[in-house]
Amino acid sequence: MRDVAASYPTGRLALEGISLDVRAGELCAVLGPNGAGKSTLVRVLSGSLRPARGEATLLGRPLAGMDRRAIARCVAVVPQGIASAPGFTVREVVMMGRAPHQGAWMLAAGRDEEAVARALDACDLVGLAGRPVAELSGGEQKRVAIARALAQEAQVLILDEPGAHLDIRHSIEVHEVVRREVAERRLACVAVLHDLNAAAQYADRVALLKAGRLVAHGTVEEVMTYRRLKDVFEAELYVGVNELDGSRYFLPVRGR
Repeated sequence: MRDVAASYPTGRLALEGISLDVRAGELCAVLGPNGAGKSTLVRVLSGSLRPARGEATLLGRPLAGMDRRAIARCVAVVPQGIASAPGFTVREVVMMGRAPHQGAWMLAAGRDEEAVARALDACDLVGLAGRPVAELSGGEQKRVAIARALAQEAQVLILDEPGAHLDIRHSIEVHEVVRREVAERRLACVAVLHDLNAAAQYADRVALLKAGRLVAHGTVEEVMTYRRLKDVFEAELYVGVNELDGSRYFLPVRGR
């Protein structure tokens, strides 16, 4: 993104002056309070919202000049909410990720089967492949959504709150899958997160937003400081350092 501004039909400006790069093999966490512009950023990066000013490019090509099918072959999006898929099995839902690569009749070929098999294995879903998605737990359904995105074999992965509404164990499982696949497949990944600790654990770089503007962009150590987080979230936080591995962790501090 280069000096991107984005607004909605109401005229409200949601992003202003955003410049951001995400590289292959890198997980960039996008942080900020509610209303900071995180979801708008996702829409611009995925090509579903055209900037009012500036330019968004994908693999060196302007997104504005690409059709939806071309974008879908390059960008896979996992939304925050888990879409219901009544009547479909896990394998069938993951196969839906192959749609951008198939013809009008959506007939699966050998390449499609291979991509789906790898995605099921990556997300530890092989044993659940024949189960109806509606019967799975929230954590399992989130892994299905990620497997569908991986089956798409896109070079860019965009995640909107991958750990939302999951318990601690399932949240860790989902983030571990994403981190491993980003590294192994050399994906450029943008993950919108509310969990500061997940961002500190898994992100290579962090983009911090407030009121539609990019406050800071860099490593966890550069961006996730006590002063910056306090100013952006307007809340008191304790910033600690894990003595075992040097990683940072964050705790909200009760107001007095």
